[in-house]
Amino acid sequence: MVTPLITGLLLALGLGYLLGSIPFGLLLTRAAGLGDIRKVGSGNIGATNVLRTGRKGLAAATLLLDALKGVAAVLVARALGWDPVAAAAGAVLGHMFPVWLGFRGGKGVATTLGIMWGLSWMVGAIACAAWLVFAALFRFSSLAALLCVVIAAIAAWFLLDQRAAWLLTLLVPLVWVKHHENIARLLKGTESKIGQRAEGPTSAA
Repeated sequence: MVTPLITGLLLALGLGYLLGSIPFGLLLTRAAGLGDIRKVGSGNIGATNVLRTGRKGLAAATLLLDALKGVAAVLVARALGWDPVAAAAGAVLGHMFPVWLGFRGGKGVATTLGIMWGLSWMVGAIACAAWLVFAALFRFSSLAALLCVVIAAIAAWFLLDQRAAWLLTLLVPLVWVKHHENIARLLKGTESKIGQRAEGPTSAA
């Protein structure tokens, strides 16, 4: 028998997934007449790859919207009386594995930051501050992302309830797995730095 609790969890998860699966990077670059972002740079639909088109405004808009869909998933679920943690999980999974794109989505960093803000503005602020510091120090977006999700997961254990802290902790290895190519390039010293432009399909992230 499906209980109201399970129904609420499934509804929240579905809501989060649908919001998270909106591919803003792809939609914005197409609307701007830049074609398919999946044929530029690494082929990723996230803000870092959009930045390699040379359109900083589009990259910023992609980053903001990818984060906002994470925030929205948590806040809408909470307003409806559904489980915000389940909605948060759904949003990140939707971004990473959108059904509309054959389950080939982004790497989830912006949306993960968004759900952090939705669950706790303090955790979100810590994550963003960590990203800015690491990005300024190393000039690698991927490395900053990998480190900031770890910092935020640690902070979550002091600032959030256990379920939310577990979610953010479990998202760390998922985000790292999605960045496996970046990690390999970082180790080889061939990773692209922030703002480096790519003209076509390359190994850049």
